[in-house]
Amino acid sequence: MAKKKKATRRKKIETNSVGLTTAEVRVTSDPRVRELTALVENDGGAVLGSYCDPFGGTPVLLVALPIDGVEPTPYQRDPSEPHVKRLMTVIEKVGRFLDPLVIVRDGDQYWTPNGNHRLQAMRKLGAKTITGLLVPESDVAFKILALNTEKAHNVKEKSLETIRMARALAERGAGKESDHAFEFEEAPYLTLGAAYEERRSLGGGGYHSVLRRIDDFLDESLTKAVRERERRAAKVLKLDDAVSKVVAALKEKGLTSPYLRPFVIARVNPIRFSKSTEFDFDEVMDKMIAAASRFNVDRVRQEDVAKMGGAPPEEG
Repeated sequence: MAKKKKATRRKKIETNSVGLTTAEVRVTSDPRVRELTALVENDGGAVLGSYCDPFGGTPVLLVALPIDGVEPTPYQRDPSEPHVKRLMTVIEKVGRFLDPLVIVRDGDQYWTPNGNHRLQAMRKLGAKTITGLLVPESDVAFKILALNTEKAHNVKEKSLETIRMARALAERGAGKESDHAFEFEEAPYLTLGAAYEERRSLGGGGYHSVLRRIDDFLDESLTKAVRERERRAAKVLKLDDAVSKVVAALKEKGLTSPYLRPFVIARVNPIRFSKSTEFDFDEVMDKMIAAASRFNVDRVRQEDVAKMGGAPPEEG
C-alpha cells in the first residue's frame, strides 16, 4: 500500500545569511565559462557577460544566439497560439525583448526549458537573435519546469509535459522515478500524462483529486516506472469510459449541468469521506470502475446534481 508522504517543515532562515555578496557575484573563475564562451562564439553567438548566481554560486552567461539555433526542450507542452500572439503584441508595443530565456547547451544544440512562448513570439516577429541566460548544467532543463511561470499550466498541459520528461529521462537511464520527485512535482501528473497521450479529450481534472490520494512516486527505474504509469493510465481510461456512459445516460434522462461528470466521479469514489492516508491504487480504481458500471441513473434527481455547488473541476 502506498503511504502518503509527510510534508517537511521548512527551517527558519536568518535574513541576509545565504548566497553571495554583490562583489562575489561578479567573480566568474569557473573554467566552464571559458569553455562555453568559445562554444557560443563558434556557434555564431555572442557572450554579453557572465556572473555567479547569487543563491547557488554557479556560473551564468548572458548570451545572444541566432534564433534558429534555439529550440524548446522536446518534452514541453505545445505552445498556445493566443498566448504567443499576446506576447507578440506586448513586445511590439514596448519595442523591447526584456525577458531572456533560460538556455542549456545539450550536445551541440541549445534548448530552452521555460521560454517556448517567448521564442515563438520572437520568431513570428521576424527577430534574428534571441537573448538568454545560459547555464552550464544541462540537467537544469529537467528541473526548470517547477519554476515555469510563463503561462499557467492546466492539468492536461502539466501532465503531458511531465510524462514526456519522464520518457526523456528514462532514455538517459537517469535513476529511479522517486529520484525526480522535484521535477515531476506530483505522481498523478505521470499517470494522467500517459492517459492523455492515449486520449487527448480526457477530462483529467476530474480524476486528479482522487489520484493525489492514491498515487505516489515509484521506487523503480524510470524505464519500469513509465511502463507502470501506462498500466495505471489504462485503468484511468477504463474508469473514464464507465463514467462517460453514466453521464450520457443522465443527459438522456434530461439532466443538464456542467457538474454531471464531477457528480458521478464523487458518487463512485469509495474514499471520498475517508480520513485514511494510505490506499492501494488498484483497489480504489477497481472499486470506482465497478461502482460506475452499476450506477443507477434512475435514482438521480436534478437537485442532487445542483448540490455539488462551486466550480466544476478543470477539464484540461
